Amino acid sequence: MKSICRTLASFVALASIACASLATAADDAAVYQQTVSKAVTYLTTKAQAADGSYNSAAGPAVTALVTASLLKHGRTVDDPAVAKALKYLQQFVQEDGGIYAPESNHKNYETCLGVVCFAAANKDGRFDTIVKKADAFVKGLQWDDKEGKTAADPEFGGAGYGKNKRPDLSNTSFLLDALKATGTDPNSEEMKRALIFVSRCQNLESEHNTTPYAAKNPDGGFYYSPAAGGVSQAGTTETGALRSYASMTYAGLKSMIYAGVGPDDVRVKAAIGWLKKNYDLDSNPGMGTSGLFYYYQTFAKALEATGNDTFVDEKGVEHNWRSELIAELASRQAEDGSFVNADPRWMEGDASLVTGYALLALAHSKPATK
Repeated sequence: MKSICRTLASFVALASIACASLATAADDAAVYQQTVSKAVTYLTTKAQAADGSYNSAAGPAVTALVTASLLKHGRTVDDPAVAKALKYLQQFVQEDGGIYAPESNHKNYETCLGVVCFAAANKDGRFDTIVKKADAFVKGLQWDDKEGKTAADPEFGGAGYGKNKRPDLSNTSFLLDALKATGTDPNSEEMKRALIFVSRCQNLESEHNTTPYAAKNPDGGFYYSPAAGGVSQAGTTETGALRSYASMTYAGLKSMIYAGVGPDDVRVKAAIGWLKKNYDLDSNPGMGTSGLFYYYQTFAKALEATGNDTFVDEKGVEHNWRSELIAELASRQAEDGSFVNADPRWMEGDASLVTGYALLALAHSKPATK
């Protein structure tokens, strides 16, 4: 009898857990749909200018990012707002294949965002030529032997804002997003070169990183660039080491996975180790509120790329990262559906850009449906 009772009790407990899990999933889905719907409505009815842009002063970049976020949430190329935005973006397609404003100093950044946007809009092949030529253009901007660089140089394999700017992890991360969007094989030479640069942005001394910065702060996190004397937006330690910060560490982790690095690789393990110590959604660890919404979309992309539904922090706490991110974003959404960062650094005072970031983060954290 006692055995039967214990079995029944176990069954009831499991049933209760299952019901609670289903209820949580249903709640997540409802909050997700409401948050997405409000953001999409804001972008398509309030934020877009008459010419189809979302920030014409920023050239094509913001419009490409926002339009990609709409496409990732089910809007089609025939949707009026999307169609207007794509028409606006097409005027920036240059003879060399790049998608950038004339005289731009941000050709890689703008074109990579354009590639992701047009690739998302290209289900019927109508933008094949634009995507193919833009793909070749950004590959040509990657720092390699064409710039007189060898694998021994810290710039090798990276991408910057353009030819006149040293490469950095943020731009290289956008490059990898673009390469993935065009179906570039992780074993391609472009991916391999990018991985060399990405590995050198990590505070981890290994066969992949023998730069002078890695051993000074071997915490496994990532910084902005090993080029031009080494740069971290989070600053340096008293010993001159480059500080790691979360948005770049998630960007580094995502980029390594996109380039085919597996979970048992020492670089991935070290990055996850740093993130376990710095799991947070209230801030961009290492940077406070600066770049917070950029951080959210790198957070979501990276954790989705790991293939794991949960993330266990240093204290052993298991996080349903999708559920937590959805709740955090929902709590930060304005009544009109927009998002904006009170810290305006890196253009995060622009509601269109920030709402686009939020939608991208949501696209990569969609709750699983049973």
